[in-house]
Amino acid sequence: MFFGYIYHLISIIAILYSLHVRENHHHIAAICYSGAALGVVFAGDFLTLFVFWEIMALSATFLVWANRSKEAFGSGIRYLLVHLFGGLCLLIGMIMHIHETGSIEFGYIGLKSLSSWLILIGFGINCGFPGLHAWIPDAYPQTTPAGGVFMWTFTTKTAIYVLVRAFPGAEILIWIGAIMTVFPIFFAVIENNLRRVLSYSLINQLGYMVTGVGIGTQLSLNGTLSHVFCHILYKALLVMSMGAVLYRTGKIKCTDLGGLYKSMPLTTVFCIVGAMSISAFPLFSGFVSKSMVVEASAMGGMTVIWIMLLFASVGVLEHAGIKVPYHAFFAHDSGIRTKEAPLHMLLAMGITAFLCIFIGVFPQPLYSLLPYPVDFKPYTGYHIVTTCQLLLFGILAYVLLVKAGIFPAEMRATNLDADWFYRKGAKAFMWLLNNPGAKLMAKINNFIFEKVISFLVWFTKNPVFAIKIAKDTLLLAFSIPEKRDEIKKRLKDEKESYPGDHSMPTPIGTVVLWATIFLTICLIIFYFAL
Repeated sequence: MFFGYIYHLISIIAILYSLHVRENHHHIAAICYSGAALGVVFAGDFLTLFVFWEIMALSATFLVWANRSKEAFGSGIRYLLVHLFGGLCLLIGMIMHIHETGSIEFGYIGLKSLSSWLILIGFGINCGFPGLHAWIPDAYPQTTPAGGVFMWTFTTKTAIYVLVRAFPGAEILIWIGAIMTVFPIFFAVIENNLRRVLSYSLINQLGYMVTGVGIGTQLSLNGTLSHVFCHILYKALLVMSMGAVLYRTGKIKCTDLGGLYKSMPLTTVFCIVGAMSISAFPLFSGFVSKSMVVEASAMGGMTVIWIMLLFASVGVLEHAGIKVPYHAFFAHDSGIRTKEAPLHMLLAMGITAFLCIFIGVFPQPLYSLLPYPVDFKPYTGYHIVTTCQLLLFGILAYVLLVKAGIFPAEMRATNLDADWFYRKGAKAFMWLLNNPGAKLMAKINNFIFEKVISFLVWFTKNPVFAIKIAKDTLLLAFSIPEKRDEIKKRLKDEKESYPGDHSMPTPIGTVVLWATIFLTICLIIFYFAL
């Protein structure tokens, strides 16, 4: 029900935001996508879960293609292939699990066998585990401004949901999640496309949730779920603000934007609210959710994990909290003067911004929806002071690094990610098929369908005579020199007269004898096979 509430809420907001879209297929794909996510959430068995899981993948692909560009088409194909592979892993794991347990019920699985690992991989692909994450920054930025709100919400959060149900307390998820919080920071800092920055920021935030699932305590699971709720809202707010910029200007790169606060003041304010929320400033939603997971790691004595999560908190401040609003609305003046976002977009962003602040100030209504009792108190003096110290020193570090010229400057470039391997690998594989592979297959085809068939046609004209020619050919190869001239002459006559006389009367008794011998051999083989 917790996921059902937030999925319905964000669907209403996303539909309001996309009222300007006139293409019916966009709305159909979006509604199918959100409906399939709800289907997974309320699935009680593996069959239902898998059906809706695949509907999510297909409908999301159409949302990527709705952008109608060459880049979007390629990204959509890669998105579909990645998720079909993940669905295949999930299906095989499910079948093995059902065979092992005799039940199709979907619930706690745990990492106990090969089937559970395959299921975890299937879930992990949708969640963006390290090395399996590249489809997120590849496909998500290619969606339409309206489609991005749906894309950034459902697939990854649904993956978190199934992890909570199937693998709570799996220790490997602690490290996977911690790594997920850290490595996207380095990509986001050097990325020029602001929607790709938000894609890497998404992976960073998912890491907190995965870590919470892996810790598996009541506090960490409450933190994971509350962070899902808050993250869907503030990430949607950031995505909507960047979508409004893209919709009005047609540009989304840091090097092309700047100074838009003059033309789009309300969008600027809403983006700053989203940035403050994702950075976990006090009085904003991220502050009351993310800190629960960090606190759970500290209480569990996981010092390294706790340090990684704190480092990631500063990292998300640098790229999502500062970089996105600064380079879009401030920085250098790009000279772009445009209209404010349409009214329905402003309403959607306004509702979401209000919820981000409301939850940050009054977290108890959110806490009351969580599955376990909440003893966590976010607004303690210690927590407020330490968080503010962390964030303010992070801002100071950003300013000093920029002033010193150490912080990476924004530039027009293509950043390589893990998808480089399968993109280049796919090209190499296709080259192998189209060049040496095609030549080899042509030779095999020529041998089988021309030479072999021609020989069989020739042989069947007179099999007895053909065998005689073959026998003489062998004799010629192994005979003594004195006999070769005689065999050559005979072989030449045989080939010239082939197929010779077709009338080869065979007594009926001989045919029956051979058929009887053949059937006897079959019976003997069948007897011993039993």
